[in-house]
Amino acid sequence: MRRRALLLGALAIPAGSVSAQEIGPAALQPGEVLRGRFVQERRLSGFAGALRTQGHFVLAPGRGLIWQAETPFAVRTVITPAGLTQRIGEAETLRLSAGRIPFLARLADMLTGTLARDWRGLEQDFLLTRSGDAAGWQVVLTPRRPPDPASMPFERIVVSGGRLVDRVEMTRPGGDADTVRFADQVVTRAPLRAEERQLFDSNGQ
Repeated sequence: MRRRALLLGALAIPAGSVSAQEIGPAALQPGEVLRGRFVQERRLSGFAGALRTQGHFVLAPGRGLIWQAETPFAVRTVITPAGLTQRIGEAETLRLSAGRIPFLARLADMLTGTLARDWRGLEQDFLLTRSGDAAGWQVVLTPRRPPDPASMPFERIVVSGGRLVDRVEMTRPGGDADTVRFADQVVTRAPLRAEERQLFDSNGQ
């Protein structure tokens, strides 16, 4: 349970069923990289305040996600289809294999699909409903199966944005929730930086 809490802390037209082609802009393509900044607020049931985390991220479709928290603590989380690693400073504090914990592969798919706007990749696990248009849209992801801490710990995810994803809200059973806002996002076809390639490679990707 503690490991899963750390993992989840590392890290938005008429309503109806929707296909990938109908929602906003196209998904990121192989070879494209998305970089930006984030502010994450975690609200826990029974606590009045929210835990606020700020940092930057790198998303490379087919490789994974680097989620670098800067404040209040410097924590780097790397999530790939192979698993998850977490470092505080230069010390590795967590390494989990997707082969041993299938939830990690699902989490990698979900996070990558959401930020890359790869809606088709999410339709297996979620019912997607939408509102708005390409300039300002919202997609609600409802799990097709009941929330399960071992495979899908969310009961609702709301993704909103315009040209890119601006906000993601994730609600878990019991009332705990995370809201992540994104800023300064840039899509580029420039190669990954050497440090980024090393992080993905060391995580099995």
